[in-house]
Amino acid sequence: MTQSKFDPGMLMNFLACEDLMEIPMGKTDESGSAYHVPVMLDEVVALLRPAPGMLFLDGTVGGGGHTERLLESGAEVIGCDQDPEAMEEARRRLARFGDRLRLVEANFREAESVLAGLGVQRKLDGALLDIGVSSHQLDTAERGFALLKDGPLDMRMSRSSTPSAADLVNTAPVADLAKIFREYGEEPRASQIAARIGALRVRHPFQTTFDLAAAVSSVAPRTSGRHPATRVFQALRIAVNDELGALREALETLPTLLAPGARLAVITFHSLEDRIVKHFFRDRSQEWIDRPEWPEPRRNPARIFRLLTPHPMDAGVEETTENPRSRSAKLRVVEKLQETTP
Repeated sequence: MTQSKFDPGMLMNFLACEDLMEIPMGKTDESGSAYHVPVMLDEVVALLRPAPGMLFLDGTVGGGGHTERLLESGAEVIGCDQDPEAMEEARRRLARFGDRLRLVEANFREAESVLAGLGVQRKLDGALLDIGVSSHQLDTAERGFALLKDGPLDMRMSRSSTPSAADLVNTAPVADLAKIFREYGEEPRASQIAARIGALRVRHPFQTTFDLAAAVSSVAPRTSGRHPATRVFQALRIAVNDELGALREALETLPTLLAPGARLAVITFHSLEDRIVKHFFRDRSQEWIDRPEWPEPRRNPARIFRLLTPHPMDAGVEETTENPRSRSAKLRVVEKLQETTP
């Protein structure tokens, strides 16, 4: 690994703070796996209602926690994940379920082609998207996601995708970096941070996570418990993996793959993701819509869902205590209508 230019004194300040609470951390689950602990597991299973003979899509398998519970109910699962390490862990952990589980290394935005490639012609009885970064990705320094672990500035969920976070930081125009920080990280000092990065990369290209954290901290010193680079790291991760674009595309595609009565559950971890899911579910579950120029409300031609969670579900106190990653999770669920509105 390339040696970081990070100031050791700044590292001690990082470790003295409460940033471990800012970064989702895993714990060992019931199977003994510390790869990734599924969030709101009981709530997801209760709402998806798996049973023998049903077919589910888990678009973000991770370590396989949600998939395992679906399989234990007797259902069949098609699991996707763009991270090859996640696929390897899921294959190892869930091998006992045999051909009731089919795993495909792919982004959930590719769900339609995944099903076609497997020759699946029947509609799904349910689908789950657990959006965001896994505990394993955060805990593995070489993946470059975490503030407190020095590693290459990568952040790619799929190692085959490009560009990496380092590519963006070192080559993107300063104005583009500022836009990324502002729109994906909601960073108030986006312009100043981008300008600082632009000045520093001329002398020394950014190579590690500590390089970037130090640069951000020099512009935006800590004023609270949150590390000043938290929003920048989030923004870069979203940009590198096109997370919001993938989510929008999946939400448009998945309804066509669901059988009437099937349920779609989505777990998000920050407001940008949740806002997209909230609006999509609302716009496609309202029976009546109204506009100022209309004389009266009209039936919603886009209605295909019944909204099961008018307000998002949060993890309980016990879960957030045991697994801090779950504290920002929000679960929203819809059910596909038996007959769509003409």
